[in-house]
Amino acid sequence: MDTQATATWRKSSFSGGGNNCVEVRLSPAVGVRDSKNRTAGHLTVDAAEWTAFLSALKNN
Repeated sequence: MDTQATATWRKSSFSGGGNNCVEVRLSPAVGVRDSKNRTAGHLTVDAAEWTAFLSALKNN
């Protein structure tokens, strides 16, 4: 089974229900896409890279 294809896209609760944000899909890899243009494709990073990215955001 392709867990990346079946995982659910989510966006932050801080987005207020709008579509001006990014969406994230968690599985063994992490997908990131623009909520305004979902058909444009997405970026995929591994879990360690995603964790490092979030840590950098929290530290700044």
